Amino acid sequence: MVPHLVTALNGPLLDLEKKILAATPAIERWFRMEWQEHTPPFYCSVDLRNSGFKLAPVDTNLFPGGFSNLSPEMLPLAIQAAMAAIEKYCPDAKNLLLLPELNTRNTFYLQNVARLMQVFRQTGLHVRLGSLDESMKESQTIELPDGSTITLEPLERSANGRRLGLKNFDPCTILLNNDLSSGTPSILENLNEQNVLPPLHAGWTVRRKSNHFTAYDEVVKKFAKLVDVDPWMLNPFFAKVDQVDFQATDGDDKLAASVSSLLAKIRKKYKEYGITEKPFVIVKADAGTDGMGVMSVTEVSQIKELSRKQREKLSLGKADGEIHDLIIQEGVHTFEHINDAVAEPVVYMIDRYVVGGFYRVHAERGINENLNAPGAHFVPLAFAQQHALPDMLAKPGTTAPNRFYMYGVVARLGLLAASLEMEKTDPNPEEY
Repeated sequence: MVPHLVTALNGPLLDLEKKILAATPAIERWFRMEWQEHTPPFYCSVDLRNSGFKLAPVDTNLFPGGFSNLSPEMLPLAIQAAMAAIEKYCPDAKNLLLLPELNTRNTFYLQNVARLMQVFRQTGLHVRLGSLDESMKESQTIELPDGSTITLEPLERSANGRRLGLKNFDPCTILLNNDLSSGTPSILENLNEQNVLPPLHAGWTVRRKSNHFTAYDEVVKKFAKLVDVDPWMLNPFFAKVDQVDFQATDGDDKLAASVSSLLAKIRKKYKEYGITEKPFVIVKADAGTDGMGVMSVTEVSQIKELSRKQREKLSLGKADGEIHDLIIQEGVHTFEHINDAVAEPVVYMIDRYVVGGFYRVHAERGINENLNAPGAHFVPLAFAQQHALPDMLAKPGTTAPNRFYMYGVVARLGLLAASLEMEKTDPNPEEY
């Protein structure tokens, strides 16, 4: 099933699809060569927006929490990719310690944890769950909606202080499914004898979206040259604004100037391509906030006239962390709809392989709003193994494999950008 996409505006995208499909052998070889130079993140999800005139990533998550939203048919692909990923770091791996988020009441998230455990067990690993809650002294078993259970256990540091595990469980690899928004726990530091994946500097304590999109700029310029397209078709403009205090109205002028400049750049591009939609930008935290502190802006006056309630909303992120550093990103409309509700594709990858995805659907949000908000639901993407086998003879815009292949290509550009970002921000590059 290909969701309904408003066709009045999809001319440029059809041209882009044509060019990408024609360049498939060159594209796949290009990715293969890039992966010889760079190490892909262990796993990753990329939020895409498809406006018909542009297909671009708007967010890249290195601690994806929606594996349970993938269709069961995709599990074999995920297991295969997980095997390839584990072999890189620990070929003779036997035990895997998975460290999830601390929110143990969110059953949707916990189903994601259970799905991850299922995938890694199928690769031949013993998988157990540890809790980063330092106050936990006893194991805790949690029942999931489908009647199954998962057990969280207290962590133990080894006698030499260089390893982390559980009682009678010494893992080769520690897999984080916690984005470290609240800071890096000391128990995870200086684990010199184990692989911690993703690395600690992938967590939001250190990571910044502006670094990611700077790396994405670099990647997309090379790719656009390869397929002979305008990089803008695949890339949202962005700007970074630091040290804004919404409560004290400090930095409002700086923010307004940045929004004004970015809107002017977008208007120029819209004029170039004859696009009649109203340009907008998204103002959000430079560090990940789980969809919190996000605002859609179409006019500079909206920044100057922020209400107290809006200021409070924009200044608070995940775990009640204050937001001061912002990224202003070109808004990409989404013209994908499922049953009249606005939708956006989210693509999941393990190692360098696309393993599936889903549509994030929100019935109460518009085409120029953030869909990662309460009230969203998820519809699995039918990537079916054919996502990598586009139909070269089909008319552009008519077949699911071609649409999904495009999603997979752009998502992998985000994955490659994350790889470059991790290299550039690594505090110990010689160990990379």
